[in-house]
Amino acid sequence: MNKILFNDSIIEREKLVDIEDRGYQFGDGVYEVIGVYDGHFFMLEEHIDRLERSAKEIKLSLPSKRSELIEQLKRLVDVNQLKEGVVYLQVSRGVAERWHHFPSNNTSPTLVAYTKLEQTMKREEDNGGTAILTEDIRWLRCDIKTLNLLPNVLAKQKAVEQHAVEAILHRGNVITEASASNVFIVRNGEVITHPANHLVLNGITRRKVLEICKEFRIKVSEETYTINDLLNADEVFITATKLDVVPIVKVDQHLIGTGAPGNIAKKIVYAYRDSIQERID
Repeated sequence: MNKILFNDSIIEREKLVDIEDRGYQFGDGVYEVIGVYDGHFFMLEEHIDRLERSAKEIKLSLPSKRSELIEQLKRLVDVNQLKEGVVYLQVSRGVAERWHHFPSNNTSPTLVAYTKLEQTMKREEDNGGTAILTEDIRWLRCDIKTLNLLPNVLAKQKAVEQHAVEAILHRGNVITEASASNVFIVRNGEVITHPANHLVLNGITRRKVLEICKEFRIKVSEETYTINDLLNADEVFITATKLDVVPIVKVDQHLIGTGAPGNIAKKIVYAYRDSIQERID
């Protein structure tokens, strides 16, 4: 894992951050985390779609053409011989004198990507995990996958300190998503998740799960729901890249449903695994 993608070249990994890089000083940039299974990307095109959208929303021009970037990322996986893990990719607005406004047009964006070994949470997928509740203190454009993640970090740390898999976020009484994943509940056989608006990130795994629900004719509602709805749901599960689909069986000290993964969550877990296998075969 000693090679990284830096702009348009694959080079040896080394310290590259310039003190005046706007990603370092302002969090002025966007990123993606792309899952790799058995040496193959999963839903790579969808991740690049979202990267392009995020960049457009913050008026950032990507430094590489889409086709070139995809080829470079595939080469990065090959040269690092990554079989199971993720590729982290970020683009900042580049290195410029520190002013809050955008730098001049001759400032070049900085693109960096690297590979990381990472396994899926298979034990939690099969047996379920736990979560905590905490207030959503993030900004109002959570649909953009920016580098500004300190509120997410603080929420995840709360979960880690309580030996939980995730921190589920709420704005007032309404559940939005989690610190690094989307949240679904199941009530009377219906899957419910927050609408993909400015308050949540429209996760790539989230989208695949909605496709799976459609294939299995599981009713889905993209609508807001409350803390009480979450705690009294028949099932709860979370989704994210490489976390995949994890049933949540306890939130704080409150058991969800029977306290074990429910039938719909298990069906989606197995179907998601199958969809990965189909794409990499």
